[in-house]
Amino acid sequence: MKKYLYLYLFIFAALIALYQFVSANKMIDATNTKFAKLQTQIETLEDSIQKATIKELDLKYFLLENNDDALTNFDHLKLENPTRYIEDKLIETNEAKGDNPLVPYEGMEGDFKINKIKVLNHKWIIADFSDGKYWGELLIKYDLKDDLGVDFTMMDHLLYRRD
Repeated sequence: MKKYLYLYLFIFAALIALYQFVSANKMIDATNTKFAKLQTQIETLEDSIQKATIKELDLKYFLLENNDDALTNFDHLKLENPTRYIEDKLIETNEAKGDNPLVPYEGMEGDFKINKIKVLNHKWIIADFSDGKYWGELLIKYDLKDDLGVDFTMMDHLLYRRD
């Protein structure tokens, strides 16, 4: 009887060892599969980040703060952030009662006011305007004077049709 007991214990231990071996192999295969998927996702995300970075650099290309040649025109004025200063001065034109004086249209649903501004370089601005329902864009020429006054001249404009 003792002889069979050792045989049964040996077979039982061998079955447990076989079960653990198969289970460990399956776990390793599953882990390797997850690792491969994660590595593929990482490569995809890195590619997406690279594309987004390139797109961001393209969007920033026509900005005053990225144009050293244009910024040198403002060095003597000792402005910390010329772009912000110019944007603020343009927004101040909204304070006039009625339509913004730079917008060549009369507001249909309210007064046309400038909403968004992009300072392109040391001479030009593109701006978006709206009255709440209708909207358009302006190309504005500006001149920042030594006394920090800013003259704005509307060069071109468009008003989007609403069908």
